[in-house]
Amino acid sequence: MKFSIKKNIILEQLTNVSKAISTRNIIPILNGIKFELSKDGLSLTASDSDLTIKSFIPKDKIEKIEIEGEIIIQSKYILEIIKKMPSDVINFEVIDGLKILIYTETSQYNLNCLNSLDYPQIDLKDNEHFIELKSGDLKKMIRQTIFAVSTQESRPLLTGINIKVNGNLLECTATDSYRLAKKTINLTDVYEDVVDIVIPGKNINELDKIMSEENKNVEIHIFDNKIMFKYENIIFQSNLLNGTYPNTANFIPAEFEHIISVKLNDYFNAIDGASLLTQSKEKNIVKMDANNNELIITSYASEIGKAENRITVDRNIMDDISISFSAKYMMDALRTIDDEDIIICMNSDSKPIVIKSVSDESLIQLVLPIKTY
Repeated sequence: MKFSIKKNIILEQLTNVSKAISTRNIIPILNGIKFELSKDGLSLTASDSDLTIKSFIPKDKIEKIEIEGEIIIQSKYILEIIKKMPSDVINFEVIDGLKILIYTETSQYNLNCLNSLDYPQIDLKDNEHFIELKSGDLKKMIRQTIFAVSTQESRPLLTGINIKVNGNLLECTATDSYRLAKKTINLTDVYEDVVDIVIPGKNINELDKIMSEENKNVEIHIFDNKIMFKYENIIFQSNLLNGTYPNTANFIPAEFEHIISVKLNDYFNAIDGASLLTQSKEKNIVKMDANNNELIITSYASEIGKAENRITVDRNIMDDISISFSAKYMMDALRTIDDEDIIICMNSDSKPIVIKSVSDESLIQLVLPIKTY
């Protein structure tokens, strides 16, 4: 294998595929990145068995292809070497079978490699039926839900995002049992199969980092035990989490007694300001009182003092209600809403608080109240 390529091109794609490398790999060869050079271009593949990322660099983006071939290069070193290379064009040449020379006019690295024949065979075939989304829509869906996944491995299903597809409706839900985020997307085409799967949150987070905000096509291929995303010249394949995700439809109340309209920034700033004096940064509890046409956000810490912020709101009824919740969870939810005006929906101090955007019915954020007595 022998070729020359510009530093920025190889570095970008190595960075993308290396997101699939795990520090906990027990199979030594999976600590490497597979290089496959053909007359058509260069394929880079990385995997930790759970997540596989493959990137293709076409021949028109490669300066020179002299000898085709394949090799496994240790990921730990290749990325750092390429980052530190001073030259714009970098040369790669396999020597003595399992060694690679990476060089420019002023620097040179000689690395021991691994045999590509020992790399596991990974099935990256397409599904005949697939869902198509714009990358901007997919990134938005991830951003508006990913924060609500659980970090507790004791409930593995809640560490993932639940994707349901029925006809032309795609529904994405995440919950850690204290809060819930739900986003709905209308597909342009009807998908034939009914889908109910759970994608590991850590994997979908890596996909988000790879995609750009531009509206480029993303193909979603769903299988029994895995899901594949095809984006530009990148194939991103993740295993699915086993099990049945909780029926979250029952968590969201159908009707609300208290409906409060408020400016998003006013509400966020009032909570943010009050949270400064909360005693525990983990619980971060603030209290919200709805009184006439005002919301009063307060926090109290016996050793520090008391904070109070008032904002003017519109309400459907003027009955008083007092409710406490995690400031952090509420602010996390509010950060996902791209609208100036929101609606806060409540029934009592022990029932979920639901936050909706006035202009976007496809997004629902839910935060459970916290009893302070």
